[in-house]
Amino acid sequence: MKEYILLIDTTDAKGLVYNVSKILFANNLNIEQNAEYVDEETKKFFMRSVISGDLNKEILLKELKEVLPAESTIKLTTKEKKDIVLLATKESHVLGDLLIRYIDGELNANIKAVIANHDYLQDLVEKFDIPFHCISAEDMSREEHEELVINIINEYSPELIVLAKYMRILTPKFVQAYPQKVLNIHHSFLPAFIGANPYKQAHHRGVKIIGATAHYVTDDLDEGPIIAQDVVRVDHTYSWQDMRRAGRNVEKVVLSNALQLMLEDRVFVYGNKTVIL
Repeated sequence: MKEYILLIDTTDAKGLVYNVSKILFANNLNIEQNAEYVDEETKKFFMRSVISGDLNKEILLKELKEVLPAESTIKLTTKEKKDIVLLATKESHVLGDLLIRYIDGELNANIKAVIANHDYLQDLVEKFDIPFHCISAEDMSREEHEELVINIINEYSPELIVLAKYMRILTPKFVQAYPQKVLNIHHSFLPAFIGANPYKQAHHRGVKIIGATAHYVTDDLDEGPIIAQDVVRVDHTYSWQDMRRAGRNVEKVVLSNALQLMLEDRVFVYGNKTVIL
């Protein structure tokens, strides 16, 4: 029997869970899992339900709209693997980790292709029998390069795009082409370090915590809604190379965790925040 994921984002009101459950019961659908959250500040209600049974999507959505507030957002998807495309540059640690998890069946996804602006990772990707596209950015503008990248992405019609240490700033045109579909990972220190070799900078400042943040890509660089974060502790005995190694390890974990949440439709976005159910 097929399973579906029902996502509801609306204004909080009395009887929401009851009304939704009543509609599902009337359509002979079973609730396999359910989670809800109410943001007391904004009075926003979020609900994620895994349901099973034979359903008519059009009829179910119509009946749900009739019992929910007018401004409600309702999303109903089949619980199945999503198609994704990975973008990379030269660093292999994040990309390699995702490829291994994919082959091991840990990712609920179909990796359709890897696109990179250098050919350094081609041999790695092809070991996994995944198409690799190198689109060099030399001798062309950022806009011209992105247009070529977008054309390749659209050939695969992915539901999600993952920046696996893709070291190029995306233009607003790219972001607008894939709203809430682009996932990025970056290191995060206290304090934050930018520019060349942040791990050397962190070492010189005596950093005690190294972290990573996975977030949606928006027009504001590295300021999109956060999906997952984690940190590891370091101390004065760590060289900058040790710090880099620790940072890369936490980047791999954080990105794969964030991607899994997106693949399972557990992430709601409102404002510049996320709710994970």
